[in-house]
Amino acid sequence: MGAPRNLWIRWLRMVVSPLDYDYAAKRIMSFIRDSVKKAGAAGVVIGLSGGLDSSVTAVLAVRALGRSGVTGLILPDPETTPVEDVRDAEELARSLGITRFQIDIRDILEAYASSLPFYEENRIANGNLRARIRMTILYYYANISNRLVCGTSDKSELLLGYYTKYGDGGADILPIGDLYKTQVRELARRLGLPKKLCEKPSSPRLWPGQMAESELGMTYEEIDEILHLYVERGKSAEEIVEEAGISLEKVRGVIERVHRSEHKRLPPPIARVSKFTIGQEWRMPWSLG
Repeated sequence: MGAPRNLWIRWLRMVVSPLDYDYAAKRIMSFIRDSVKKAGAAGVVIGLSGGLDSSVTAVLAVRALGRSGVTGLILPDPETTPVEDVRDAEELARSLGITRFQIDIRDILEAYASSLPFYEENRIANGNLRARIRMTILYYYANISNRLVCGTSDKSELLLGYYTKYGDGGADILPIGDLYKTQVRELARRLGLPKKLCEKPSSPRLWPGQMAESELGMTYEEIDEILHLYVERGKSAEEIVEEAGISLEKVRGVIERVHRSEHKRLPPPIARVSKFTIGQEWRMPWSLG
């Protein structure tokens, strides 16, 4: 009984106390190493956007696997990707000493536009298409090089559903998926990332001028406080308003996003016609092997 109780107490302390960033970094690096080993893979491939999340993920992956175990793919679209993002991604890859490839996805987008009889100028559909094109390139490289696709989504994005299903949400592992955006930013500082990366505003870059906080209508400091109080502490919307001093409209907006995006966090539902439905009665232990 002693060991399980100690594990429970340790988990409880992590929930109610400030994050132990040294422990979190070590745990994430161990997770990356174990995942690669279980899969019998040669390493990981990461999409480098020049932003906060992918930069932190890349640094932790290199510390876990060494330079040879990590490849970075920089996949800009000139219409939506600022030049400085590409430059930041290149600089990070050079500083880490990892193999990197830069591939302009514009021609692939244009091939879709010219090949699909039902193609139209739909901002959301075409933005998601950009994310899914990047996912297919990452998986192609992963297949030919025996690597895992290392996703870069954080806990805030996962809970909000603020990512493209089968796009940037498509990955084999999500090392920083249990860190809120504000925690990722603080971890970046502690890892010694350049100030411009630590302070760079978040953006999926799915269409020109897209910025995360503007689109979401609040700061990540507000979002993360709402998510923590709602998801981890089980507070109601009214209790969150009272405790955090954030407007009811914002609180309800975040909660609605969490509920509306649940389908993104689950495998596709299966129509049950037997006694042993995959994912319900029949499950296998987690393994990448």
